[in-house]
Amino acid sequence: MIRSASYPRKLTKEEEYDYLEKKKNGCNIARDKLIEHNLRLVAHIVKKFDNTNESKDDLLSIGSLGLIKAIDTYKHPSMTKLATYAARCIENEILMLLRSNKKNRNLTYLESAVGFDKEGQEILLMDYLKDDTVDIEDDHIISETITKLKVTLSILNKREKEIITRRFGLKNSKCETQKEIAYDLKISRSYVSRIEKRALMKLYLKMLE
Repeated sequence: MIRSASYPRKLTKEEEYDYLEKKKNGCNIARDKLIEHNLRLVAHIVKKFDNTNESKDDLLSIGSLGLIKAIDTYKHPSMTKLATYAARCIENEILMLLRSNKKNRNLTYLESAVGFDKEGQEILLMDYLKDDTVDIEDDHIISETITKLKVTLSILNKREKEIITRRFGLKNSKCETQKEIAYDLKISRSYVSRIEKRALMKLYLKMLE
């Protein structure tokens, strides 16, 4: 999960207008910048739902999805500020999640926590990609996810691709834990975790295009 201190700064009015103009003309880089520099808004809105029983990571994930939808559907120029429009979209996505008891069963969130291992570390949905005990419905979702991941791996840098490939056994290899990868690469487990989550976010955004 991204810490608030690491969120990109808020765009100035001039910068936001410039990126909106470029996005309107089909610039994907501008679109990504608008998403990236508004992630702080997602974190701010998620705080309003601290009294719910939902995982903060789940709320951040669904809130980020709301932000992406807002950036993609916002009509520029508009009398409504982008932040106002985006906040409404983010809140709507979170409220829809809260109304549903299924919690992500019909949607695939790559970073959804599903439990804890013996070391007390969160187990992610992706950790179960090689589990033979999943049911038919889950297996269908997982198969589609793996296929999409293989197609989009090219957007990752060398280190990100190596860690994602080893973590989820994407090249017919066994799934490795973050601890195993960290030991082999002689880096910390927390650093492996940061690289993994950054790479998953890249893949997540690419799969939404």
